[in-house]
Amino acid sequence: MGPAAELISPRSPRAAAARRLARRAFRGKERRFLAEGPQAVREAVAHRADGLATLIELFATPEAAERHADLVGAAHAAGARVHLADPDVVAGISQTVTPQGLVGVCRFLDRPFAGILAARPRLVAVLAHVRDPGNAGTVLRCADAAGADAVVLTDASVDLYNPKAVRASAGSLFHLPVAVGVPVGEAVRGLAGAGVRVLAADGGGDRDLDAELDADRMGGPTAWIFGNEAWGLPAETRALADAVVRVPLHGRAESLNLATAAAVCLYASARAQRAPGGCRAPR
Repeated sequence: MGPAAELISPRSPRAAAARRLARRAFRGKERRFLAEGPQAVREAVAHRADGLATLIELFATPEAAERHADLVGAAHAAGARVHLADPDVVAGISQTVTPQGLVGVCRFLDRPFAGILAARPRLVAVLAHVRDPGNAGTVLRCADAAGADAVVLTDASVDLYNPKAVRASAGSLFHLPVAVGVPVGEAVRGLAGAGVRVLAADGGGDRDLDAELDADRMGGPTAWIFGNEAWGLPAETRALADAVVRVPLHGRAESLNLATAAAVCLYASARAQRAPGGCRAPR
């Protein structure tokens, strides 16, 4: 595992600095965030950006360090400062009901929006006015699973590095480019200028997703805008899109929640893009 500092008190300066990252203001000031659990830590160990390792520090209980010795060793080998800590110290940093014994301190990893456009993305999820961190993280996970090229969080959406969002992403935060704080109008204009068709997902949309698929209109580069959990997309945001599309409800359910609707829309685009004539070659 390599050398490690023994932290025996919650008042340790290193533990206190990590604990402060549960607050958005401190995350923004330090440009660091917390990643909890073996899966997130493993992804952080493997991730690098601009030549720098993403994982800076790792706090581990003795029991977790023994159980995940290979992961703790990999973190140390990657240059992270590894601290063995009392379970109460790690629990105080993680601030979860059932802490997993491993918490990493990571560098911010969002990308400039201009860089995402320059890469000519073919499938993008835009989160506009999404306020629930669990939903934001879950949509990011769905986008990753569907093979999206990027995720964009507008300036009216939740903090990407909220611990609940990081946990809900289940490691996908480290897999694909993410831009944050982009005004929705700027996002739409930029994507349209990059040749991407922009669709707003809304239960009251005048286009039906099945009909769009049947008409072979889904195979090109596409960005989906997903709105607030409670009230969807405001009229001014819907007006920016090339089309407003609803997911058809064939049963008696009143609606779909945000993450479910996002998964349906993103997978519909992913399949159409890989079909003959789509913008991606089938595998």
